[in-house]
Amino acid sequence: MGTEKFISNSLPASSATDLSFKAAFYFWLKLGFISFGGPAGQIAIMHQELVEKRRWISEDRFLHALNFCMMLPGPEAQQLATYLGWLMHKTKGGLVAGILFILPSFFILLGLSAAYMVWGQMNWIQGVLFGLKPCIVAVVISSAYRIGLKTLTHWFFSAIALFAFIGLAFFSLPFPLIILLSAFCGLLTSHFRPDLFEAGSSAQSTSRGIDSTQSYLDKRAQSENEHLAFSTSKCVRVLIYGLMIWFIPFLLLEYVLGWNHILTQMAWFFTKASLLTFGGAYSVLPYVYQGAIESHAWLTPTQMMDGLALGETTPGPLIMVVTFVGFVAGYGKAYLGEGAQIISGAIAALVVTWYTFLPSFVFVFMGAPWVESTRSQLVLKAPLKAITAAVVGVIVNLGFYFAIQVLWPQGLIETPNLSSCLILVLAMLGLLYFKRNAIEIIVISAALGFFIK
Repeated sequence: MGTEKFISNSLPASSATDLSFKAAFYFWLKLGFISFGGPAGQIAIMHQELVEKRRWISEDRFLHALNFCMMLPGPEAQQLATYLGWLMHKTKGGLVAGILFILPSFFILLGLSAAYMVWGQMNWIQGVLFGLKPCIVAVVISSAYRIGLKTLTHWFFSAIALFAFIGLAFFSLPFPLIILLSAFCGLLTSHFRPDLFEAGSSAQSTSRGIDSTQSYLDKRAQSENEHLAFSTSKCVRVLIYGLMIWFIPFLLLEYVLGWNHILTQMAWFFTKASLLTFGGAYSVLPYVYQGAIESHAWLTPTQMMDGLALGETTPGPLIMVVTFVGFVAGYGKAYLGEGAQIISGAIAALVVTWYTFLPSFVFVFMGAPWVESTRSQLVLKAPLKAITAAVVGVIVNLGFYFAIQVLWPQGLIETPNLSSCLILVLAMLGLLYFKRNAIEIIVISAALGFFIK
């Protein structure tokens, strides 16, 4: 997910402005409601506001934080918000930034999930979803295309992307194995061709006229930046607190409800999903799809595609689709009784969201001080760029799989759905040729589905 593609230069640089926790709180709250467009759009907004407009964070620091978050399992945009909040206002700033980034999306998606389960079979809703599904395929494919343009700058990176695609699509290799092998190849190659992995962020900053020494964070007194220093004891404390916050609720679920209860199983499954899936939402989704549909039968492939359609139309990270997965599974199992299906779904959605995002906070609070002390080391840049190339192959594989589900709903031996093909082609043209905003394409696709269906 090349760094450059996330950076917006549409606003001129302004003078550094004073930073307060109150001002940051309102910014993170606003971001939670306007963060459409997936990780690319969300990271671009943060860069535009925090680096170029407000000058709270320097360009170099922003890029280094982004590189670190892209190496972590889980949603990189939410992790970046947590990291930047921590940079500015310590742990409380990171918690506020990370939580507000997902909280509006959680409640919006919770309401949409309930409406979907109660009224989802209505014809007009089915029509809207019919138009959204091929649009989601177009969004995934166009995302892979744009990322590939920025990332696959050498045959070495193209080979890694191809390896990732073939490994997933034809050999069903475990995703963590692909990530580890890609990172190892990057680290090994950096010893022979270090020039392939130089980010050149300073040159990029200068070309945009951004003086990275003028951010408010850099000009702040040393006493206010003491939390940026790495401490082994602090790192261990964060790990202990994180394990306690994870283990105590999980132990209660297992003790009260039993290991085989749906809530306990969800807590365990989505913990694994948050720890084993690198590369953001598009790389998490195949793992969630396999576990939630094929292994546990919590929902159907059609419901999963509908959830993705809803997730793309709401603010927040795309991985918030797990909230929909949790709600639909809890609603369908009705473990509190037939009259309390919505409550069952809401509790399941909360459990899933909690265990999906908790590790992200722990990773950031543990690793950010160390990362701040290694901003110029190639040992981090090389594995990152190799992983980024592998993620391109992962996204292509995901788009390939979704396209089959949407265009050939009855199987590959049947004729493809021509209406879905038409919407997919139009969406691709809008995104890649006419460079239209993803939200505009989503709205148009939904309208086309409404009238066609």
